[in-house]
Amino acid sequence: MAIPTNIKTLLSGEVVEWARIEFKETWDAAASLKSVCAFANDLDNWGGGYIVIGVKEEDGRPAYPLQGIPIEKIDAYQKSIYEKCKLIRPGYTPIIGVETYQDKQFIVIWCPGGDSRPYSSPKTMKKDNKERIHYIRKASNTVEPSDDEEKDLFNLANRIPFDDRANHEAEISDLNITLIQNYLKEVKSSLYEKAKSGDFVEVCSDMSIISNLPEYVKPKNVGLMFFSMEPDKFFPYTQIDIVQFPDGLGGDNIIENTFKGPIHQQLRDALQFIKNTIISQKVVKYPDRAESDRLFNYPYAAVEEALSNAVYHRAYDVREPIEVRIERDRIEIVSFPGPDRSVTQEGLRKYRVSNRRYRNRRIGDFLKELHLTEGRNTGFKKILDALEENGSPKPEFETDDDHSYFISRLFVHEAFLKREPKRSQKGAKKEPKRSQKGAERKEEIIAILAENPKVTQIKLMEMLELSRKQVQKEIKELQEQGVLVREGSNRGGKWIVKKN
Repeated sequence: MAIPTNIKTLLSGEVVEWARIEFKETWDAAASLKSVCAFANDLDNWGGGYIVIGVKEEDGRPAYPLQGIPIEKIDAYQKSIYEKCKLIRPGYTPIIGVETYQDKQFIVIWCPGGDSRPYSSPKTMKKDNKERIHYIRKASNTVEPSDDEEKDLFNLANRIPFDDRANHEAEISDLNITLIQNYLKEVKSSLYEKAKSGDFVEVCSDMSIISNLPEYVKPKNVGLMFFSMEPDKFFPYTQIDIVQFPDGLGGDNIIENTFKGPIHQQLRDALQFIKNTIISQKVVKYPDRAESDRLFNYPYAAVEEALSNAVYHRAYDVREPIEVRIERDRIEIVSFPGPDRSVTQEGLRKYRVSNRRYRNRRIGDFLKELHLTEGRNTGFKKILDALEENGSPKPEFETDDDHSYFISRLFVHEAFLKREPKRSQKGAKKEPKRSQKGAERKEEIIAILAENPKVTQIKLMEMLELSRKQVQKEIKELQEQGVLVREGSNRGGKWIVKKN
């Protein structure tokens, strides 16, 4: 990886603040290793800093004429830097570059804030030294922290979440302005007008989806997940796979659908697919009252929350998709890895979960703005409430001792579990599965199409247990009566219910 700036820029002090730069005449591990450690700790979240070797310092500024490093010492210095940086704990390696300026050679050590802070360095380079210090920067100086500053360092410098890190493999051009504008418009952000005519980099900075170093502008992972057309280019297998097993797990018939793109869009597309093709409704009538009950095989709100939570809490540096498995009697949503260690298996069984740490805080913030997930620790309650209201069985949530996976398991409503009808004899005329009066059929069809205007005739056949001829006949009569109107094509259109 290259240094994100050049020595001329560093010497000017116009882009990078002087407090983030140290000038050294030579490489001296006893002095410079402490500064590497301090920049890596980045207590004030400046973005780390730079050590320029080959420049004499006067009052924190470069002294002219510039000295440079003798060419014969360049290799030895670089080897020593890499070797001594191995003494930093936990492991940390800065980026080292050799720069030429005014016909002289310089070494620039770039020390960005580390992902595994806090870091410590040996207090001295003596072999018998066992004391380690969490060095920090104060103004332009590298110092030992006070007790309060060390507490701040531990509190502030917990591991930077993956979604909030800069992506060094991407460029600002990988962020799509149209996706950003659509998001800002949907959430009614005051940044929307600025995004239409203002500075693109400034808008991205205001949204905190790019790194905040003026000399090193890179998209953050969360920005690429939501506002890149192909996030799987940077995070392989960032997708949702829906796998249906119509004949059971042992059957030969398997139907697979994969949803890619910005993670909020793939979530919406997957949910719409489930709503159109998986979720069914039954209208139950009673002889003693006019009102009827509408039951669903799976309440949509429960499926929506379970899948949204999988998108929220999965690890995007793990090359495994989210998998939705549709079986005859259940839906299983599998994601990797499992929940935080604070979530116990006993808590999952009792539906009592209080997650103390969140894997993807920034992703959660965006999903909440889009109303695709609930607030903290409320997802289980929403799932349970939706299932209870529908009269569905309680769900199951599963992980293992290593928290390597997480499964949300929703069971089908018992009203949709029925024995397979006996096969008719060869050549015998098939009887309709249910003897219904025409008015009742029409009422059920109207109720279903009012709830889901894009449902297919095949789906209606399954939901009402009617033949294709029966469904086509009822729909045709409803169209003739002006109750149903078809809008759009046969494949991509929808039904409009004109009156009850």
